[in-house]
Amino acid sequence: MTPLLELGSLLACDPHFATHAALDLPASSSHQVEQEGQIEWAYSEQSTGSDTEVLAERTSCSFGSHLDLTSGSSVPQLPAASSMEEIQVELQCADLWKRFHDIGTEMIITKAGRRMFPAMRVKITGLDPHQQYYIAMDIVPVDNKRYRYVYHSSKWMVAGNADSPVPPRVYIHPDSLASGDTWMRQVVSFDKLKLTNNELDDQGHIILHSMHKYQPRVHVIRKDFSSDLASTKPVPTGDGVKTFSFPETVFTTVTAYQNQQMLLCLLMEEL
Repeated sequence: MTPLLELGSLLACDPHFATHAALDLPASSSHQVEQEGQIEWAYSEQSTGSDTEVLAERTSCSFGSHLDLTSGSSVPQLPAASSMEEIQVELQCADLWKRFHDIGTEMIITKAGRRMFPAMRVKITGLDPHQQYYIAMDIVPVDNKRYRYVYHSSKWMVAGNADSPVPPRVYIHPDSLASGDTWMRQVVSFDKLKLTNNELDDQGHIILHSMHKYQPRVHVIRKDFSSDLASTKPVPTGDGVKTFSFPETVFTTVTAYQNQQMLLCLLMEEL
């Protein structure tokens, strides 16, 4: 697919994408700099990401945060799930994620913390309507490698071994603890989760290394298995915990977009 057609596909799914991504573009091509043997685009990490946060709430993949549970309409009771094995999680805006994945998804991280784009949003089914659950998300390394972007070949290449592990962080969805019925009646969005490269972060953001590949994971945790659940500990394991991941959501962390194909699409939109 040509960059122009790819751009049209991106904009068809999310008309605000170019506006969001443009926040990270340099003022002009003269700001392109050579650093560590690769081409990077100048980017200031001083931004708080507030513009991005506003945009994330306006994208076509955004949903109302919750269904109005005070409505007087009758909701049929679903049969209780016999086990955690019946639980299923479906990625929302999967087409948008796949388009980014085909290009090579890059996720901006800053010291102040930056929201993900695209954001993780899922629909959960198969829960016991009367059981209580926590929903959480963490982001784990795909491998033990560090990467660099090679400009002349437009490819990510292994640059060496991964940096030392960062402190574990888990984002517990703010609606937790809630019944299975409540979770199944809404799209579960992690659009408030923020990524940072500040290993001393005390704001609860997910800490990641730049130039590494990561996989987001969504966890469904039954209440009776949540005693060890904490934002600064690894996710608990056991029969009452089920974990889901989606290959198309793998991304490479950057402090400025590196992929020339992605940048070309964004620049074409600015013309």
